[in-house]
Order: sequence, then structure tokens, then C-alpha cells
Amino acid sequence: MLITSSHNYLLSLRLVKFPPSPKSPIRFSYLYSTASLAEEEVEHDPKNSIDVFKEWGCTDDHISQILRRRPSLRNADLPILQSTLNLLSGLGLTSFDLVKIVNCRPRYLNCRINNCFDERLQFLHNLFGSRDMLVKAVVRNPSLLTYDFHCKLKPVIGFYGELGIRGNDLVSMLLTRPTLIPRTSLNEEKLNYIHRTGISKDSRMYKYVVTLFAISHLETIHEKMANLERFGHSQDQVLGLIGRSPLLLTLSIDKVQRNMTLVLGLLKLSADVILKYPFLLFSNLETVLRPRFALIGKMRVMGLVPQISGTSMFTLLRMKESRFLKAYVKCHGNDIANELMEFYTNAKGVKRLAGALKKNYCKGFPF
Repeated sequence: MLITSSHNYLLSLRLVKFPPSPKSPIRFSYLYSTASLAEEEVEHDPKNSIDVFKEWGCTDDHISQILRRRPSLRNADLPILQSTLNLLSGLGLTSFDLVKIVNCRPRYLNCRINNCFDERLQFLHNLFGSRDMLVKAVVRNPSLLTYDFHCKLKPVIGFYGELGIRGNDLVSMLLTRPTLIPRTSLNEEKLNYIHRTGISKDSRMYKYVVTLFAISHLETIHEKMANLERFGHSQDQVLGLIGRSPLLLTLSIDKVQRNMTLVLGLLKLSADVILKYPFLLFSNLETVLRPRFALIGKMRVMGLVPQISGTSMFTLLRMKESRFLKAYVKCHGNDIANELMEFYTNAKGVKRLAGALKKNYCKGFPF
């Protein structure tokens, strides 16, 4: 059922009535003037924010968590707090959802969310298709109710629609990347990169390619592409690789360099191998790639079968841990299996050289 007005959401709520403040007028007159609600009188006006939360339905534990995350809510403006909670309740949010929202945005309950609320609600409901999906999206990104509706929210959604990302594809991106709307920025250079990836709009990877380029800083894109070009790949090869595996844009330069060093130095493979097997850049170096390659060498020394070579090596490197152990370790007798398992466990326990001295540089948004 379509949402025609936030008034329909609030008809069933038991609201605390308060006079509008001249400094902060309440735009939703139905919060205190609806005839059907006017018959419900509250016996005692809330004296503080704790009373408001209890009136709304929060448990003592939830109130404690909320105030621990945002202590200033103890002295919150009660009319603003009440109106905000009533609107959230009308959406179908619970006290458990409220705790997650405050953990995500501590200042959220100090803000007004009634700006263009009816129009925003109708727009978001049409976008997400159901109230359940809308609630899930708001909990993931509460700022959906505070973004500038006409200058930010609608233009960004419309822009992705023009690029061919709409419906379920856009919904999935908004859920997996909650900061998609405020961080979207596409210029001619980024659009040119997207075109050069060779990705089709019908591809399942298209939405990932477009959104990752859109939310990434242009300087960061240049740095990460140059990092891959340093190993002998052309820019067109790098863009083609991103088109097939767009999450490469989320990997740090340090991780790519360390994994490529293993591929070139220890595995003695060509740098072009990542164009066919990009998982080599994603796999964990200390717990997957290096220990498994060491175990391959151990098995060759012991003359065990099956001998691992060629494409079978790439197969075992991308296996899940349980399947890998079952196929290459536990398939042998107990004595041999125990020896291999001990060797493999020790290989995984080797710490990164000078790992404790590594410095983490925060440059803001990681992409």
C-alpha cells in the first residue's frame, strides 16, 4: 500500500501533546491538533528525556545505551525529541532500531527530521518498494531522513537512474554503501574511465563499477591505477581488470604491492597472471597464500600425491579452508596428515615482518 501522508502513520500513536515553541515551530499541526488524537490525554507530562523515551516504548536497557552514546540527550529539547520519536515510530522503527541509529549517528535525535517529511517519505517508499526495505535502509543510514531532499537526495537518485542504475540494483547499492548519496561525484574523467572498462549496462558488475568510481576520490583512483601499471600493465588492461573485478578499487596500495611481490617473487609467475586470476590480489597473504604455497613445497619434498602444478595450484589457493584441508591434508594417513597439519599451522603463525611498526595513515574516506 502506497504511503499518501505521514498523517496515516501517526493516527495509531499515543502522542504527548505540547504547545509549539515560537523559536522552533512544529510544522506538523496534526501532531497536536488532530481531532481523533486530541481525545487521548496524557495523565502526566514528561519531566525529562527519560520519561519521553519510556513513553515512546524504550526499555531501561535501551535508554541506558542511548544516553551512554549521547549523554547530552538528558537535557534534550523535549518537543523536538517527542516529534522526532513520533515520526520514527510512524515509520515502524522500534526501540532496538533506535539504539542502532543513535550508535550510528549520535546527534540524530537532536535534529529535526520533519523537513519535507511527507514528500520524502513517499519518494523513499517508491524507491525501496516496501516499508520493510525502507526501515532497513533508514536503520543502515538514518541520514536518509535528513539529507537535503531537493538539492541532494533526489538529484543523486535521478543521476544514477540516468546511468542505468535503478530499481533493485540501486536499492542494493544504497544498502551496502550507506554513504553513497553524500559521496557521489562523477565528472567527465570518471565517466571516461567507466566507459573504458568495457563494462556493459546489462552486466551484474556494472552497478559496482559505477558506484565505486562515483564515491572514490579522483586522486585515489589515479594512485591505485598507477600502482598496478607499475607492474607492467597498461592503463587499458588495468581498467579492463577493474571492469571484471571492481572491488579492486577498495584494496589499499600496500596490500596490492605485497601480494604482487609474492606472485612475482615467491610464485615466480608473470604479472599478467592477475588479469586472469584477480583473486590473488584479494586473498590474505599471511593466512592463505603464503602458508598454502609453503605446504605445496612440503608435499613435493615428501613426494606425496596428488602433485600440484599448473591451474590446480590456482584452484587450491582460492578454496575455502575446510575444503582445502579435506582435499590436500586429511586425505593422507594419520601420521602424514598430522605432520602436514602441524607444518601448515606453523606456516600460518608466521607474523608479518615488522608488522608492529606499521603505521596506519588515515586519509579520510578509504576509497
